[in-house]
Amino acid sequence: MLLTLDVGNTFFKCAVFEENSIVEKVVFEKENAIFELKKIFKNFTSISACMSSSVGKIGPEVKNFIKSQVNFIEIERDFLFPFINKYSTPDTLGIDRMVLVSGASILYPQKNVLIIDAGTCITYDLITDTNEYYGGAISPGITIRYKSLNNYTAKLPLLEKETPNSYLGNSTKNAIHSGIVNGVLYEIEGFISQYQVNFQDLTIILTGGDADFLAKSLKSTIFANSNFLLESLNALFRYSKNTK
Repeated sequence: MLLTLDVGNTFFKCAVFEENSIVEKVVFEKENAIFELKKIFKNFTSISACMSSSVGKIGPEVKNFIKSQVNFIEIERDFLFPFINKYSTPDTLGIDRMVLVSGASILYPQKNVLIIDAGTCITYDLITDTNEYYGGAISPGITIRYKSLNNYTAKLPLLEKETPNSYLGNSTKNAIHSGIVNGVLYEIEGFISQYQVNFQDLTIILTGGDADFLAKSLKSTIFANSNFLLESLNALFRYSKNTK
């Protein structure tokens, strides 16, 4: 069994894999990490390794605890990735984006794949059918947009995300929901249309915390999979074992 660990700035997302199937998924706050990890290792004694991707910091106590239980593998830039990296500034490319592209490379070989990760930021990453990665785009996520309207104006309220009933907001509240949510949807559809012009038979994967929220309103044919980063970690672990 493999434990995959996606470390964000606030939350840990964990999944326990048996081969290619998720048998357990847990999300918890950073301060509860050791407590929650103890429960996972107690419930799944067959876990032999942990593969981790970090946007935020794991912390030495958590890292040492995992090492005391299983083989700990933290994805870093010198890891053997399965794609050809053509990014002009590879040292600035986020590890999470590299893991997502790796997952697309392994799980969708010889295909043009656009990965859209709708989380704190919305990232767009494309890998070609020749297994080459050139880059994509980064824009503010939904929560950042709501917070920005509240932080940088005098009177606009901070709202929780909500699917708007119309593009025509008939109140300040509805206008904010329309501007933010419809704006994100139009942005995503616009990027997809542009990529489809240049890349034939494009496979589109939508992942991240807001994937399910957005998927129901998108017109494009997509694979909505909020677990794709965790699945990519599992795929990358198996790839690295087979290439040794």
